[in-house]
Amino acid sequence: MRFAGSYVALATPFTKAGGLDEVALRRLVRSHLRAGTAGLVPCGSTGEAATLTGEEYRRVVSLTLEESRGLLPVIAGVGTNATARAVEMAREAESLGADALLVLAPYYNKPTQEGLYQHFRAVASGTRLPVIVYNIPGRAAVNINPKTVLRLAADCPNVQAVKEASGSLDQVSEIAAGAPQGFAVLSGDDSLTVPMMSVGAAGVISVVANVAPRQTAAMCAAALAGDFAKARVLHFKLFPLVKALFVETNPIPVKAALEMMGLCGKAPRLPLTPLTAANRPLLRRELAACGLL
Repeated sequence: MRFAGSYVALATPFTKAGGLDEVALRRLVRSHLRAGTAGLVPCGSTGEAATLTGEEYRRVVSLTLEESRGLLPVIAGVGTNATARAVEMAREAESLGADALLVLAPYYNKPTQEGLYQHFRAVASGTRLPVIVYNIPGRAAVNINPKTVLRLAADCPNVQAVKEASGSLDQVSEIAAGAPQGFAVLSGDDSLTVPMMSVGAAGVISVVANVAPRQTAAMCAAALAGDFAKARVLHFKLFPLVKALFVETNPIPVKAALEMMGLCGKAPRLPLTPLTAANRPLLRRELAACGLL
């Protein structure tokens, strides 16, 4: 696969009783079919994958595939700190029909760079699907160094991209400069998408695309076309909304935003709690400023 453009880190809707809201999930997927979104990424951090049961995980991936009808690629999240279980999850997602995998760095264990390399190599060897390495030190407590990413890109043909959420443009630059042909860097920080694309990133796996898919896709398209003047204008229009969507831990604010837009319920699962009343006016104001309410 060629990874480029705006991919949505799809939120997982829940009912008031706490179960999976399948109707709302289908509605969210449909909202991206004509919005210019490049692909759907269910069961990642924004999708609260850490709180899903095994059956719910399978259902979310299956429903996303079913509702997208092959019109958009579906990149299933694989997030666990046990390598053997990650391999099992990768094979399960492949059996469900996923087009690619977003594989999280092992959290809590704090592996060395060699351990990270062996983890991703094992997952990549266990599936035929393209693999996107997901580097998010703020959640995983370990940073995947550029040399490790480049080693994986060189040694594992199906490791085809990295989602970079380290917040380091130096790191993005080093990977982009040393990556083999066809290997993609994708932003994992909405506020840094245009800066990352200016040094070689190909797009974003985005939180803000849940609520502003057309704007996020247009921003990425402008940057990919080399029109950074237009990309900057779109970036600055979205920037206050992006900041509002991270005023509390993701996906707390984006779930609240989706509720304000009538797309799904506002509640995440414990241990996350709904957006505080003090932050709701800020979020509503920024959604309205972007013409989303």
